[in-house]
Amino acid sequence: MVGLVGKPNAGKSTFFNALTMLNAKVANYPFTTIEPNVGVAWVTTKCVCRELNVKDNPVNSRCEDGIRFIPVKIIDLPGLIPGAYKGEGLGNQFLDSVMKADALIHVVDASGYTDEQGRQLETPEHDPMIDIEFIENELDMWIASIILKDKQKINKASKLDEVIGILSTRLSGLNIDRSVIKDIMQKEEELLNKKFFSWEDTDFIRLAKKIRQISKPILVAANKIDVPSAEENVKRIKENGRATVPTSAEAELLLRKAAQAGFIAYKPGDSSFTVLKDMNPTQKSALGKVDQILKKWGSTGVQQALNYVYFNLLDMIVVYPVEDENKYSDKKGNVLPDAYLIKKGSTAKDLAFVIHTELGEGFLYAINAKNKMKLGAEYVLKHNDVIKIVSTTKRA
Repeated sequence: MVGLVGKPNAGKSTFFNALTMLNAKVANYPFTTIEPNVGVAWVTTKCVCRELNVKDNPVNSRCEDGIRFIPVKIIDLPGLIPGAYKGEGLGNQFLDSVMKADALIHVVDASGYTDEQGRQLETPEHDPMIDIEFIENELDMWIASIILKDKQKINKASKLDEVIGILSTRLSGLNIDRSVIKDIMQKEEELLNKKFFSWEDTDFIRLAKKIRQISKPILVAANKIDVPSAEENVKRIKENGRATVPTSAEAELLLRKAAQAGFIAYKPGDSSFTVLKDMNPTQKSALGKVDQILKKWGSTGVQQALNYVYFNLLDMIVVYPVEDENKYSDKKGNVLPDAYLIKKGSTAKDLAFVIHTELGEGFLYAINAKNKMKLGAEYVLKHNDVIKIVSTTKRA
């Protein structure tokens, strides 16, 4: 699951609506989003059907003109203001929800026309880097406030494994895996050299930052690129080392609605659209402005942002499990029925467990459907692999 975060009035709900085509409330004032909105968006990738020269009929996803659309869950969270980790605004509710996400898209008003509280400004005087840094700080301090509850216990510990166990237990409700904590702790030489009985609050905050960076990677969606003042800010955000995609959520939402209504032909992420039927002057004008954005920036960036999260920040690949390696189909004859997003480095046996626990437990071997080679449990999957799992347990 990916969480959309940011201050009020940055365009989060519009971004969410553009990705999901749901109708989360959008308005020009803080705290428009009170309860988290949850929806389904679609990660896109070149489908393996073109490589195999087959006509597919997907079940768990869809394919349009050789592009596979894979469903993922998106959550649009309430706007965040400084001091959220202390309970300011909707802070506790926000932070408790956001920690359940695998990665975050921070929707930032790159135009500079909203202040730290999300209030509209007359001139583009606000520095969006302030928004980026405060979100990072709020998340760091939230994690730090949680692990500081075990400060005394950790400082009495005598072994590294004991500290890892304490931290893992404390953070288990935040979707932070023990392996992440173990890897971080084994690399934190400065903390280890101080020994556990002498950690200060600043040490816990530094550890929290490391945990956040690895367990909750953040992409900055530099939004409102249709506003001229955004261009320089986008450049500065990138220069400050943040993973960034320039976006116009408003333009993307307009394109998707126009396509849904049959006025244009447009696929999410495209660099252009084709007009299919006549529109009134207002509609033509709106699409004309969007066309200028596409010509300048290459896309609205919204679909690119979601794809970047999954294929870059989360380091995923796409794999197609099948039951008939000769026809690339399931037992019902559906060709390339399923597309799974799976972590790069995962094995054939890992895939079996993802499909079904019993399939993994009864794993015998796998078959590469492209070349019909038999694969062992430790075979490392590659992007666009088509794999048959052979198990003592039949797939339901």
